Formats: sequence, structure tokens, C-alpha cells
Amino acid sequence: MCGRYSLTASRDALEARFGAAFPEHEPRYNCAPGQRLPFIAAAAPDEATRGEWGFTPTWADDAVGHINARAETVREKPTFRDAFEVRRCVVPADGFYEWAETDGRKRPHRVAFADDRPFLMAGIHARWEDPDAAAQTGLDAFGGGAATADAGSGPTETFAVLTTEPNDLVADLHHRMAAILDPGDAETYLHGSPEEAAAQLRTYPSDDLRSYPVSTRVNDPANDDPGLVEPA
Repeated sequence: MCGRYSLTASRDALEARFGAAFPEHEPRYNCAPGQRLPFIAAAAPDEATRGEWGFTPTWADDAVGHINARAETVREKPTFRDAFEVRRCVVPADGFYEWAETDGRKRPHRVAFADDRPFLMAGIHARWEDPDAAAQTGLDAFGGGAATADAGSGPTETFAVLTTEPNDLVADLHHRMAAILDPGDAETYLHGSPEEAAAQLRTYPSDDLRSYPVSTRVNDPANDDPGLVEPA
């Protein structure tokens, strides 16, 4: 799975590499589920959208928060298939974390390109609105009662990262890995047909990637500083 990643590149570096605006971007060293993070949607490729990492389909009654979807079944699962058809996205990162057991305890490792260049992970997104909040907002419009603090806050953009079988490097850490896309593959993934997009979801080779242990401080999402990506 992909349950934590980094996006340490500057705003200028991201905009130059991906050809999209990244308004209000600040380097992140410990991107975690539930946080608002940037993704580039097929419907708006010129500017990154900020959404909550934790996919909830538009029709769901409750927030679900799927952080990953399996590339092999994303077109079949009712939760994900509509989004894969029409709401694909790519998620920028420059590394992701996996935990491997060493001497009886889990130790975090960071997987990144040798030159730390930013890359794109395949994703899906959906705009979800809490039905209860929407109903309460409707009642308020007719004097039906005071809105709660969350009511009327509007829909929430949500996204998930797709995963594939691991390459040889990641297999030592976990049985899944993020679906990394080459730039040309990313274009096809976003704007091609569902069949063409699915064909891009291959296991990324390990040749240009490296893995190294990092501080266990990354275990706590509250920690978000450059020390987290340093070898430990």
C-alpha cells in the first residue's frame, strides 16, 4: 500500500516539472491520510486541486476514506469504477514511505528516485458531500434550525492513490507499491480511454529508485520537517 509520502520540492520546481500551477504549495515531508494535499485532475490539468487523502465516492452516505485502490480491480469495484471512468487524477510526490520489520520491530524506509526528482502516482478522485450536512443546510434555508459548525461547508474533494505489485526493491518492504507513471504515461492515464489508462498501471522498475531507512519520527503525522527524509 501507499500510506505516507513526501512532496519536498518547491512550488517553482513542481510547476516547471509538471506544467501546472501549485498555488499555496509548501514542501511536505510527511503527507498522511486525512490531510489536504495536491493532485492534478484530468478535468483541470493546468492547476493542482487540493483534496483530502481518503477517497469517498459521490454517492456514499458516510465518509469512507479509502487511501488506496488496487490497479488490478479499480475498474471492477463499485466503489471505484465510476471515478476511474471519468475522474482520474495524478498525485505528485518525491518519495513514499514503507515499513519493514527489522529485529522484531517495524522500521520506516523511504523509497525515492536517486536524484530525488518529483514523480506522479496514478489516482482517482471524487467530490463528496455529507448528506446530513446538506439536509441541515436545506432546513436552515427555511428556518428549520441552526446549522452546525460543519453544515454548509460544502462538498469535499477526496482522492486515492492506485497501487500495483511491487518491484524487486519495494518487495523487500511491502507487498504493494504506488503506481508510478512516466510523464508520457501520465498524459495517457489522464486523458486516454479507460482501457488506455488501465494499460499504464504497470509496476515501475526499480532501476532508478533507492530505498533507505529513516527516523521513526515519521510514524507520527504531526511531525513534518526536513529531518524525516534524511537517512537514519
